[in-house]
Amino acid sequence: MLVLGIETSCDETGIALYDTEQGLIAHTLYSQVKMHADYGGVVPELASRDHIRRVLPLIKQALAQANLRLDDIDAIAYTRGPGLAGALLVGASVAVSLAFALDKPTIGIHHLEGHLLSPLLATPAPVFPFIALLVSGGHSQLMEVDSIGQYKLLGETLDDAAGEAFDKTAKLLGLGYPGGPALSKLADQGTPGRFTLPRPMLNSGDLEMSFSGLKTAVLTLTRQNGGATLLDDQTKADIAHAFQAAIVDVLVGKSLAALDQTGHRQLVVAGGVGANRQLRESLSREAAKRRATVFYPPLEFCTDNGAMIAFAGAMRLKAMKALPQKNGSFTVQPRWDLQEIDKV
Repeated sequence: MLVLGIETSCDETGIALYDTEQGLIAHTLYSQVKMHADYGGVVPELASRDHIRRVLPLIKQALAQANLRLDDIDAIAYTRGPGLAGALLVGASVAVSLAFALDKPTIGIHHLEGHLLSPLLATPAPVFPFIALLVSGGHSQLMEVDSIGQYKLLGETLDDAAGEAFDKTAKLLGLGYPGGPALSKLADQGTPGRFTLPRPMLNSGDLEMSFSGLKTAVLTLTRQNGGATLLDDQTKADIAHAFQAAIVDVLVGKSLAALDQTGHRQLVVAGGVGANRQLRESLSREAAKRRATVFYPPLEFCTDNGAMIAFAGAMRLKAMKALPQKNGSFTVQPRWDLQEIDKV
């Protein structure tokens, strides 16, 4: 079965072709980062308009990569939610319109399920069941994953997501957009141990997390050192290092606790923060001490992409007893809890 995947939940237009026998055979991606940089964050209306411009050319590009035609597609998967309403509507309307013209079925995919399953695109890949750490700009959750559609929430952030905390802290330090990658790069130049920041809820005894207080701690620290505009480059790097170390320690501690509580020996890490080098190194090192294995998606699939949507769609369609109805209707869900999705 050949599945076309369309991802337009926020500020990346992602298209991919996944075959259940051959695997991923093509993927294309356009990022809107440069367009939104002048505004310091994503502007929803601009994001939606840019998806309209990009989605069809990217579909043609993916088909050309694979030397295939639209008629070769067996089904179309698109991101149904969560995300920006206008952006989601672009992908959904294109997917359903194409499917109607081709007389093919469509399937709406939960954006986080796409991220959660993306490490299965790597080699080696995990096998069910496993623990998943979803860390991105909008989500920080620990899930127990038994199979496709069988997800149990173990713990999550009570306020800011880890990626959101990265972006807000980067802004406090006067770094550009997107803030998370800029802060991580700066942290590599920092001096370990010069500053120490709190590890919120690290020893709370549960799997809940909190990161908003770290932003406040950084704000206090910058004021104590003259304010962000007066900080020298090395001090900024040292603060960034301390912040990243605190985030990583919490994420590693909670992930290991989830493994211990459930008895699982496999941990999957997905989402944009999953590309963070320090997080990967620390998680892999500490998990190995427990004889556990950590799986990551390829770096190119940590951020939003069409491959994870095509793959999740293919896995769901493959497991279904009957393909979805082809009635030409669709909805999007800007707010959508992962535990509310349909089980296969």
